Amino acid sequence: MLDYPAAEAADILETSVASVNSSLQRARVRIRAAGVQQEQEQVAEPSDAEQRSWVDRYMAAFVRADIQGLLQIVTEDVLMEMPSMVNWFTGRENYASFMGWVFAKAGKTWRLLPVRANGQAGFAAYRRGDADVFELHTLQVFTVTAGGISRVSVFQDADVFAAFGLAQRTDG
Repeated sequence: MLDYPAAEAADILETSVASVNSSLQRARVRIRAAGVQQEQEQVAEPSDAEQRSWVDRYMAAFVRADIQGLLQIVTEDVLMEMPSMVNWFTGRENYASFMGWVFAKAGKTWRLLPVRANGQAGFAAYRRGDADVFELHTLQVFTVTAGGISRVSVFQDADVFAAFGLAQRTDG
């Protein structure tokens, strides 16, 4: 049960250790009989280098405001979320529409600072403002799969920026 030791699983389920072990043995037999592969074989996360490669490609396309380039990097069912707002965009078409709006409103000149959050790659995005000063716009964190970026979590929150020690501005 979720990698808990049998004794701890038994406590959680309010049963005996023998019952937990017996259930686990029966489950393994049924899984093998059904031809289901081990989870490790089914779900393989890309290596850190592969994840960084996807994010680096995304960053390069983002700096160019290249929506078509971004679409080649995100998965078909990409999800873009913006906590604490209620904005959610799913699928490439909705993602592309939103990114077009972002570049139209915030401009097409960006500076990006790579970050890591909870083990995931991301970046802080600074947009060019007045007097050629780049202003902190968002912090973006990615879920990366073997097929591309499947989730973009975009934060535009002063507390999140502070937690990452991000400067509000940088020179152009």
